[in-house]
Amino acid sequence: MNRGGMGVGSSSIMLIFAVLCLTVFSLISLSVAGNDKSLVDTEAGLVTEYYEADEFAERIVSEILKSDSTPEQILGVSIETEWDWDLTAEVSSFICPISDVKDLVVKVAVSEDSYEILIWKMVNTDDWVIDDSLNVWTGDDSFGFGSSGLD
Repeated sequence: MNRGGMGVGSSSIMLIFAVLCLTVFSLISLSVAGNDKSLVDTEAGLVTEYYEADEFAERIVSEILKSDSTPEQILGVSIETEWDWDLTAEVSSFICPISDVKDLVVKVAVSEDSYEILIWKMVNTDDWVIDDSLNVWTGDDSFGFGSSGLD
């Protein structure tokens, strides 16, 4: 008697294929989750380092505001001071390191009765390396067909 349905062999192959697919997808998910955790840990470390530098910079600004004349160094950080005629204020600037490749740059204008934060930003101090290893069309020739004749 022939029933014409799937046999035991084909259902076993389908089951093995489904298990293999689920195993591959779970391994991919595990890999992506590990990469995401690494990225989040790196970002959380950077945020922590930023706020430590931010707190340190606030202490320096507080010391600048307390002093009658800005010293050349506060809490081990060099302070550059100049008079700004447009603002009619003394402008002090300094750099607080955040990490090996990032700094917090601060510039504060202090007048007799007030102060103004001019710059308070994180900057990248790492050297830029331009990747020019790809052979990309720069527009020098006529649609890549040789010399344009405009030389």
